[in-house]
Amino acid sequence: MKKLNIDIERFRKSAIQAIKEIKDATALESLRIRFLGRQGGELTEILRSLKNLALEEKRRIGPVANSLRGEIEKALEQKLESLKVQSSKLKVVVDLTMPGKRIETGHLHPLTLVEKEIREIFKAMNFSVVEGPEVETEYYNFDALNVPKDHPAREMHDTFWLKQFGKTRGGRLLLRTHTSPIQIHYMETHQPPFQIVGPGRAFRYEATDASHETNFHQIEALMVGKDVTLANFKFVIQEFFKRLFKKKVQIRLRPSYFPFVEPGLEVDIQCVKCDGKGCNICKESGWLEVMGAGMVHPKVFEAVRYNPKEWRGFAFGLGPERIAMIKYNIPDIRLFYSGDLRFIKQF
Repeated sequence: MKKLNIDIERFRKSAIQAIKEIKDATALESLRIRFLGRQGGELTEILRSLKNLALEEKRRIGPVANSLRGEIEKALEQKLESLKVQSSKLKVVVDLTMPGKRIETGHLHPLTLVEKEIREIFKAMNFSVVEGPEVETEYYNFDALNVPKDHPAREMHDTFWLKQFGKTRGGRLLLRTHTSPIQIHYMETHQPPFQIVGPGRAFRYEATDASHETNFHQIEALMVGKDVTLANFKFVIQEFFKRLFKKKVQIRLRPSYFPFVEPGLEVDIQCVKCDGKGCNICKESGWLEVMGAGMVHPKVFEAVRYNPKEWRGFAFGLGPERIAMIKYNIPDIRLFYSGDLRFIKQF
């Protein structure tokens, strides 16, 4: 029995010393399992071996072994607290040679990219960029643009009319249905000759689908001078599309009707994806409709007190959504307003 007492004492000293030398919590946990683990723990095995001793030996050695267990448990607990304190006081060491974490940058919306590019192209062609209010009066949105009083566009199914509190000079208030009122505002305060583009949002009360939205963007262009003709218009849009799509683009002019121009035109471009051969973008036609245009109607000049016998001009409007859908092969206009970051991150 004397030898057994010595073994326990040696075990106690070696265990306490081992606990003192531990440097981290992971190693400390391994040491706890080594000494006190339920399966194979060194002290646990000593305690289990007591059942083989005589009753007198159990009474003498049992309390010593149990006391040792408590001592080791307390030493382990104190060491763990000590390691936590030391860890909180450690200074963070920064290795300046290590590469930094990649920070994800933001992405510009495709409509922002297209509008920015269109602005830059027209500015390079000596056009001035102007803007106007999104809330308009009936006069600027319809009357000054030669839209008849009984025109269907004035009806509720096309226009967002706004509730008014008091009378407004210029008639009822509405959300502008196109960006053409920008032209009227500019001509009222400037004298020709000039050439301008007016980007902005427009609103129409209509059902949404893959090619229509209640909220959309337009860019108006207007050139006024004494000798402005459709030949000037044709040159401007040919140069514009050439710079926009980075190649020469064939155009096609078709007669059309718009109240504020005479004659009125629809402008088609040869499909920039298939070069006119036919594909899903152009619906196998080889052509894409991109803008409405024409020579400014004399009634519009009269509304802004220009002499239509002295001044002539052309105007056209195009949709950045339409251009972006062609340029980036986007099948549905509703994607622009979905707020889905997976869509935005592609640009």
